[in-house]
Amino acid sequence: MGRKKNKKFDGIVFSTDPDHEYDEYSDEEEETLPPQQQNLKVRIDRKKGNKEVTVVGDFIGATEDLKALGKTLRQKCGVGGSDKEGEILIQGNVRDRVLTLLHDMGYKAKPQGG
Repeated sequence: MGRKKNKKFDGIVFSTDPDHEYDEYSDEEEETLPPQQQNLKVRIDRKKGNKEVTVVGDFIGATEDLKALGKTLRQKCGVGGSDKEGEILIQGNVRDRVLTLLHDMGYKAKPQGG
């Protein structure tokens, strides 16, 4: 049988310092900033099999809002993709299209890299 993890002290290293205060683990997500306050970065990356992927990063907010934005972008571009580690991945090199869509939706976004 496995040992139950105490989420309050998840991934903690104990200290012998009597004045040490532990940072408690929190399930709370950041509040989603409005589109005008987001500073999104859009870049092209290469994934498995040397395939190009458009990556939208630096989104600040809840995971549900990130997924909703990703779904909207993928639908409007007519391609697949996913949301991983706080980034939106869109299949193919559609950076210019994504930038246009983000600007039309009121987001501040700029291309990153070459």
